[in-house]
Amino acid sequence: MSSILTNRHDFLLLFEVTNGNPNGDPDAGNLPRLDPNTNRGMVTDVCLKRKVRNFLELFPPADTAKGYNILIKQGAVIETQQKRGIKAAVEGMPKDATDAKKAEAAKDWLCNEFFDVRTFGGVLSTGDDVMKGSAFGQVRGPVQFTFGQSFHAITPLEVTITRCAVTKEDDAKKERTMGNKHIVPYALYAAKGYISPAFAEKTGFTDTDLELLFQALLNMFEHDRSAARGEMIVRGLYDFEHVGTQHPNNADQNKREARLGCAHAHKLIEGIQVDLSAKAVAAGKTFPESFADYTVNNTWTADSLPKGIKLNLRHDGTVLGPKQG
Repeated sequence: MSSILTNRHDFLLLFEVTNGNPNGDPDAGNLPRLDPNTNRGMVTDVCLKRKVRNFLELFPPADTAKGYNILIKQGAVIETQQKRGIKAAVEGMPKDATDAKKAEAAKDWLCNEFFDVRTFGGVLSTGDDVMKGSAFGQVRGPVQFTFGQSFHAITPLEVTITRCAVTKEDDAKKERTMGNKHIVPYALYAAKGYISPAFAEKTGFTDTDLELLFQALLNMFEHDRSAARGEMIVRGLYDFEHVGTQHPNNADQNKREARLGCAHAHKLIEGIQVDLSAKAVAAGKTFPESFADYTVNNTWTADSLPKGIKLNLRHDGTVLGPKQG
């Protein structure tokens, strides 16, 4: 049986889009999202979580003690699942159990049943049952993402398309109908993620869940191809794992440090430096046209990493560090 996650993790995800729309903005006619101050592209945390959920729906693990269903999915009714959780949890409890105990048991059942609840958390107090007004009606998940943001400004293009078929019989005499789609010619994005063992203890997030999360992040675009996202690729997943600074013999202190953290997340992530390549600069480019126009420089080595930090390069299987003792 997999154990509850005990180590803090901070990670950096690099991904790119070519001639696609990574995350359309419904308030702007589905144009690719961008920061109006810098024109840098944006991808919401909700979008990234959706990709993780979709991957786990397609490829759930087998023979595990926990459930890997997804709560937030197309056609799901959260209140129905909430009531299901309350019923399953309360059935085995004493009749005189308090509403707080029932709410806690229902929360534990929902976390155990749904991967996305114990990973990202969620609002579970949707009805008038014991969850409403309860401290257990809102679950804070151990995994949190930032928005993804491109390294350079993007220029979204509106591409006009035509269709030889028509939708209605009244339009049958028309030769063609017109439409449009919005694309980003090329952009490289970075998103950051943080995983807290303190909240993992509250939702039951395990080491197996962590490995599945990273598997989903590495492969989420491979099974999400569409006309708008035909060429999206994960270019890097840098996982900074906190393991403790003490000698391995001092297990208790290492466990405490691994849970708390051994270095600030922003300092660790800043060690991954991304910029235009020397060749691109020499050619006079001020914006990238492909990943070849970038240089990704991991400045960390086994010797330079802060004490107690292990760097897992999830995209190529390399591990650096840690220094202890």
